[in-house]
Amino acid sequence: MSEPVTVPEISWFGALCDDDYEFLGVPEDHLKSSWSHCSDIVQTADRLGYDNVLLPSGYDLGMDTTSFAAAIATHTEQIQLLAAVRMGEMWLPQLARQLATIDQMASGRLTINIISSDIPGAPLESEPRYQRTREWMHVLRTLLNGESVDMAGEFVKLTVDPPRMRTVSGKCPPFYFGGFSPAAKDTAAEHADVFLTWPDTVAGVAGTIEDMAERAKSFDRTLKYGLRAHVIVRETEAQAREAATRLLSKLDAEEGEKIRQKSLDTASAGVARQNELRDAAEDDGFVEENLWTGVGRARSGAGAAIVGDPDQVLAKIRAYQEVGVGAFILSGYTHKAEADLFAQHVLSKIEHGPLFVGSST
Repeated sequence: MSEPVTVPEISWFGALCDDDYEFLGVPEDHLKSSWSHCSDIVQTADRLGYDNVLLPSGYDLGMDTTSFAAAIATHTEQIQLLAAVRMGEMWLPQLARQLATIDQMASGRLTINIISSDIPGAPLESEPRYQRTREWMHVLRTLLNGESVDMAGEFVKLTVDPPRMRTVSGKCPPFYFGGFSPAAKDTAAEHADVFLTWPDTVAGVAGTIEDMAERAKSFDRTLKYGLRAHVIVRETEAQAREAATRLLSKLDAEEGEKIRQKSLDTASAGVARQNELRDAAEDDGFVEENLWTGVGRARSGAGAAIVGDPDQVLAKIRAYQEVGVGAFILSGYTHKAEADLFAQHVLSKIEHGPLFVGSST
């Protein structure tokens, strides 16, 4: 087996969006998002040596991301914080000041996950929504770089100096961004630092990366690439498959559909691709070796998991690395327990580290 082409960033998931279960689709009060539960997950990931942690954004589905990020920044030591921020949701100068403040509180450990989905109560068609996102990303980066803004765009009409509060590096933290429509891909190619893809076959991920590399080249830019996926690792493949089966053992199909429909992203091209993978899978839910689509039966968004014994999971990660993935944002059910299992069985075998230190490029 060839060696990975990069030292990957290995990240975990903060479950701020009420997305933690022992049995998928069966909510339990002690697993709902709360300060005590989510901070426990993040502090566990920090202690176990993960490089970054995704703090997702929802509206109906849990806690406010920026508030949580500010608080957890003072309760963690080395882990970076990938805070999800919805473009259009807040006045831009105030958002820049908040993010710079959080970066200061985290001693320079902030990274930013750009979200382009609808704002609650204010849906927008895809093309104008991504135009808004492009304008917001440009202005947000400008302000966080400490530069003045004078813009008369379609969605942003703003003349303002940057806030006095600056990030530790003095530069904008890196933007992680995902999306699968042509407008989303072009937005990422022009303005993102890391393009995130959801679970797909190795060949599918390779095709996405090739496509994005060409799009970025047209803007005279290069991107890094990340994969957002779930993971189920056990000492043997049989035990991992048994854990996957158990996870779905109490799922009601109607309840699973309700959970999927709660997301603001249910009509996106990315979700459509996750549905295609699930439809193409074998009866056991596996669409290719060690890639299981069962999670998508009760979850919008990333709907597949890497499932297997430690060697199989490591081999799958390396296969994705070989086609260009440099960052992995992983999760599992329950999130705290699976973070520990992955750390025991796989993380200790991987040379890994943050994609960025200090600021984006």
